[in-house]
Amino acid sequence: MKYTYSDLAKMIDHSLLHPTMTDKDLQEGCALAAKYNVASVCIKPYAVKQAVEWLRGTDVKVGAVIGFPHGNSTTESKRYETELACKDGAVEIDMVVNLGKALSSDWDYVEADVNAVCDEAHKHGAKVKVIFENDYLTNGGAGLSSDDFKIKLCQLCERAGADWVKTSTGYGFVKQPDGSYNYKGATESDLALMRANVSAKVQVKAAGGVRDLDGLIKVRDLGGSRCGATATATMMDDYRKRETAGIPDAEGRKIGAGGY
Repeated sequence: MKYTYSDLAKMIDHSLLHPTMTDKDLQEGCALAAKYNVASVCIKPYAVKQAVEWLRGTDVKVGAVIGFPHGNSTTESKRYETELACKDGAVEIDMVVNLGKALSSDWDYVEADVNAVCDEAHKHGAKVKVIFENDYLTNGGAGLSSDDFKIKLCQLCERAGADWVKTSTGYGFVKQPDGSYNYKGATESDLALMRANVSAKVQVKAAGGVRDLDGLIKVRDLGGSRCGATATATMMDDYRKRETAGIPDAEGRKIGAGGY
C-alpha cells in the first residue's frame, strides 16, 4: 500500500494531555497540529472551547478525553462530561472503560457505561473512541485470557455504539519487577487482535509507544486508522526528509512524489 503525507498525517490525534501542560503549551500544541495538518488534537476537557478557537480556519478536529485516565467516574459523570465537551465544540470523544467493573464480570455495567457516552456524543454529531488500557490486561481477568478479555471488550463496545476501539491512554503505567513503572502502549498483536474482532464499521486507534514514522506506518499496515501521538513533528519531519532523500522505510519502500 502506498501512503501519502496526508494519509499518515490524518491518522494522528496529536496528544495534549500531560497534566503539567500550561495554557501556553496547549496553544503551541494546537499550532503544531495545524502546521502538520493532523487529524485532531486530543485535549483536556477544560481546554476544548479554547482549542476550537485556536484551530478555527483549519480542518484539524478537536477531541476531548472523558473519564481520563482511569475510567473510574460514574456513568452519569462521564455522560455529562461528554455533553459539556460536545457543547464546547469537541467532535471526537476518547473515553476510558471502567476496567474494575469489567474485571468483576459486570459486563452489563460496562456496556451501559459505554453506551451512555456514545448516545450522548452521537446526539451532538460527535464520534467515540473507547480506551481499553491493554497494559492492565496482560493477565486477563473475569475468567478470561488476556486476548479473550480484549475480544469481549471489542464486541461489547461495538454493541454499545463505539466508533473506535483504542488500545491505551498512554498513561497506563504498570509496576515492573525492579519497582519502576512503565508501559508498552499499542502493540502489534493487540492492534491485529482488535482489528479482527470488530466489524468494518468500527475503527481501531493505537495510543502509547508509537514514536517514529515506521511505527506509524506499522499501525496503518495493521488496520489502525488513528494513532495518538506526541511525536508528531518527529514523524512527519522524517516523512519529508525521506521523501527528499528517497530513503526507504523498514520494509524497503521508498517515498516518492506520490507517497509510498
